[in-house]
Amino acid sequence: MKQQAFFSIIYEDDAIIAVNKASGISVGGERWEESAERLDRLLANALSGGTGSREHGDRVSGQAPKLYIVHRIDKETSGIVVFAKNASAHKTLSAAFESRSVEKTYTAVIHGRPAWPGGKADCGLPLLPDGNKKHLTIIDKYRGKPSHTGFALLLSAGNYSVVEAKPASGRTHQIRVHLAAMGHPIVCDPLYGKRDGNGVFLSSFKRNWRGDAFEEKPLLRRLGLHALKLTLPGYAAGLCLEAPLPRDMAALVRQMERCG
Repeated sequence: MKQQAFFSIIYEDDAIIAVNKASGISVGGERWEESAERLDRLLANALSGGTGSREHGDRVSGQAPKLYIVHRIDKETSGIVVFAKNASAHKTLSAAFESRSVEKTYTAVIHGRPAWPGGKADCGLPLLPDGNKKHLTIIDKYRGKPSHTGFALLLSAGNYSVVEAKPASGRTHQIRVHLAAMGHPIVCDPLYGKRDGNGVFLSSFKRNWRGDAFEEKPLLRRLGLHALKLTLPGYAAGLCLEAPLPRDMAALVRQMERCG
């Protein structure tokens, strides 16, 4: 059986390295999941010539640099993650994320067809980590931290839509919670979404579908959220990184474009 590629490198220089992370692996260690595989260790192993995934024939250095986690995305979310290779770069990038000068763009597949004026909407509901066993984030108007996400509708098909999300803040599960609060949860979201654990099927939005209901496989069966772009205004004259959609999510979006 072919081993899953947990990441591919999309940019690297002497100070930073950026990868396109697959869904299903944590960026770093989690208190409740300390023994699980994690991206930072796999990447360090690959850089030192180990068995990690380093796609497209990239060179492998003889010794792995120490990697510093600059930011995180959810385990279930795919897309761009940036690591620093030294303390100076880590300090600079961490300050950029904390000051909200980093521009982040996500693609999300959601339930419903938003009736947003002009196809755009903003959500500024304050968020608070709940601290329960599911590690949920909740909306709390009194104790929650200021949070803001801008949304733009890209396309719709059946009772599903694709939206662009631009979070100005970086709260845990921010995009997921805001979309759910707006009545359009992300597909296959086990924490904040509907019960669609079997995935998203072509038959659910394509008119006059004539396939075999017993043989049909889902186009997507994991959280429909991808960190697509990341712009670092204060680094390398405004470095803009982009991580292509993974195959499963790209296939779903293509079918929605054809059926929309």
